[in-house]
Amino acid sequence: MAVKAATTMDRRTGVALWRQIADRIRQGIAAGEFGEGGRLPPETALAERFGVNRHTVRGAIAALVQEGVLRAEQGRGTFVERRKRLSYPIARRTRFSEGLRDQAQDRRGHLLGETREDADTRVAEALGLQPGAPVLRVETMSEADGRPVSCATSWFDAARFAGMGEAIAETGSVTLAYRRHGVEDYFRQSTTVSARHADVGDLAALKLAPGAIVLVALAVNVDVEGRPIQFSETRFAADRVELAVAE
Repeated sequence: MAVKAATTMDRRTGVALWRQIADRIRQGIAAGEFGEGGRLPPETALAERFGVNRHTVRGAIAALVQEGVLRAEQGRGTFVERRKRLSYPIARRTRFSEGLRDQAQDRRGHLLGETREDADTRVAEALGLQPGAPVLRVETMSEADGRPVSCATSWFDAARFAGMGEAIAETGSVTLAYRRHGVEDYFRQSTTVSARHADVGDLAALKLAPGAIVLVALAVNVDVEGRPIQFSETRFAADRVELAVAE
């Protein structure tokens, strides 16, 4: 079945043609335009439709295969990988492990790095600190059943949460790391969601191909007394996770 997503390539944007084609194929998948079998048209048909050569189409398909969006079967063609996306709930009590409890057997977080820095205006405002106050910048990656699903950059008040990165590394959980710092419970105060192409760091951490889309959630968590304890930017692999906002 032909791709019904937009097929006009813009050669003036500086965005590689193969990446534009990969995005068009993603749009077609999201719109359910490949039928129940999920088989893509031959490379020659796609090349003609998009007005490019087969090599460019092949590059787009290879990137999507690497990412796990498509699968190539020798002698049969290329098919949409029908793995169901995880549904990650965003609610007043948002927890990674609890949110995916019924969807993945093994859920864990990994510390990628921790640095100490001075809070810029945005971070200071979110955490209720003065600009320039010391904060911990913690980079993490979360996976479900061995598959990376999100990576996050979080900021914590360095005075209150000294050693937060080490606690996350040892427990594999932000919630358990909080408990080591006397925070038994916490709540989501706000969440703002947007989308963009994954940057170089996200591509590596989430094992994505160039051109992949990530959902970006900016969030502030507060303790039971309403004091901000965490400002975070979490990037979710859009082909693996959907965000479900609870009322």
